[in-house]
Amino acid sequence: MSRLGAFALALVLALTGCGEEEKAEQRETSAPAAEQDSQLQEAILAVADPENALVIELKDGKVIAELSPDLAPNHVARIKELAREGFYDGIVFHRVIDGFMAQTGDPTGTGTSGSGQNLNAEFTNAPFKRGTLGMARSSSPNSADSQFFICLADTPHLNGQYTVFGQVVEGMEHVDEIKKGAPGSGQVTDPDKMISVKVLADTL
Repeated sequence: MSRLGAFALALVLALTGCGEEEKAEQRETSAPAAEQDSQLQEAILAVADPENALVIELKDGKVIAELSPDLAPNHVARIKELAREGFYDGIVFHRVIDGFMAQTGDPTGTGTSGSGQNLNAEFTNAPFKRGTLGMARSSSPNSADSQFFICLADTPHLNGQYTVFGQVVEGMEHVDEIKKGAPGSGQVTDPDKMISVKVLADTL
């Protein structure tokens, strides 16, 4: 074989090897994503009532939260109404305190606004634990509107003081990755957002 032929053969073998390495890397990269998709589908199938569940898309993945109309029927109805209007799409997590909670639902991103419709409190004995969805409010019990928070840890000091309206059942690891705010205030600079919020039944 000539030197030129040998060089060409070596080049082909090298390129083939690179191609196999790239394919292997792609398989390794896609495996976790496929696993996440599988877990998400399993969680969706496990949801008791898709009409009373939310799909919250965050930068790192989708979160499934089951709603609790048995605990807070009026709040659940309003949250679903807002979700179906697209109200929550693009709204930021304006206040996030590490080890406590991530708060969102204010269209201005300041923590001072809402949809303009207050809700009467629906306090229960349901505990605030990691993944619980609770309604934010001012000092007035009947001041909840569109703002809500997701507990990053068990927060028993909130029990009976705020309305519990749901629980994350899949994707809490994505909630954990929400950008944290300043110590103390929890105010976030360049905050993460909810890309979209949909009622699960509308996505099936």
